[in-house]
Amino acid sequence: MTRTKDYFQSAIGEMRKVTWPTKQQTIQYGIFVIAMSIGLMLFLGVLDYIFNAGIENIIK
Repeated sequence: MTRTKDYFQSAIGEMRKVTWPTKQQTIQYGIFVIAMSIGLMLFLGVLDYIFNAGIENIIK
């Protein structure tokens, strides 16, 4: 039981040492992640369309 208690005390101590991002940084990082996700989605969608069209032409 003391090992569990020591673990959580240590974890709480480490969390107090963390330098958390500001609200503005969090918003900027969030927007960046969403934009990159949309960009990757579009890129993969275009690749899928191209490969799908190519496979359909090969099959016909």
